[in-house]
Amino acid sequence: MTVQDIRAFNRFYTNVIGALDYSRHLYAPYTLTESRVLYELAHSPRTDAADLRSELSLDSGYLSRILNKFEQDGLIERTPSREDPRRRRVTLTARGHETAALLAERADESVGALLAAVPPADRPRLSEAMRTVRTILSDGRPARREDVVLREPGPGDLGWIVQRNAALYAAEYGFNADYEGLVARIVADFAEDHDPHLERVWIAEIDGRPVGCVMCVRDETPDTARLRLLLVEPDARGLGIGDRLVAAVVDFARGVGYRELVLWTNDVLTAARHVYRRHGFVLATEKEHRSFGKDLVGQDWRLDLQGTGE
Repeated sequence: MTVQDIRAFNRFYTNVIGALDYSRHLYAPYTLTESRVLYELAHSPRTDAADLRSELSLDSGYLSRILNKFEQDGLIERTPSREDPRRRRVTLTARGHETAALLAERADESVGALLAAVPPADRPRLSEAMRTVRTILSDGRPARREDVVLREPGPGDLGWIVQRNAALYAAEYGFNADYEGLVARIVADFAEDHDPHLERVWIAEIDGRPVGCVMCVRDETPDTARLRLLLVEPDARGLGIGDRLVAAVVDFARGVGYRELVLWTNDVLTAARHVYRRHGFVLATEKEHRSFGKDLVGQDWRLDLQGTGE
């Protein structure tokens, strides 16, 4: 293989996905880079301008012009960071979330149309070829924090949440099939009836492979949201994925107007409890119970979303 072979492939692929004329390709007034910035703002808790610049490897002046355009279009708000007033926190407005969702929907439709032209028998071969390219060009290096992407679930992801929760909790805590049944009911309720403006699922992904998940759903009272089914695969731990998933739920719940975020867990989940505490959750109640074939101590945790915590 030569340099020219790779450049020829790059030219071919950018034409296939419409990268050179992305705005017309998606019938939207935003370029590929602008759409990527919107995507990061919609899916990552790292909404600091400096973090965006680092994560996307963008020139500071170029990113500033993009954010100025977004602000003029009413897509973002910029305020001093509560943690460091010298830094600027960037958050999507309601219009920004709608625009990001619309661009994602059109991108999915575009890729879906491309995939529809591929015979079903060839799709596994295409998927494997894509994985091969990513694996070879990454040179076998371990995953880094910046390799983690948070995204909305696609077909099969909800089933993956049930399967991985059941398998991991059986392996790590000895939970029986009762736990799988509980998770299946939670996921089925979300799939069958949820408000996309007030409820959401996030999938953490590395190189196209799901490695974590979390849900935000409405609780019994209208102004309260509930965090559910936080999970990170063992081989992906240590990359801050749990932190990012919880931060995504907190930011989303606060952004859509919930006053309180609650969750239920068990005291054996030590690592998860440390994450919740870092994000400002406070232990409200504890109660011993027998569930999933184990004697456990259940815990209710609460976070006041009207407070000053990030």
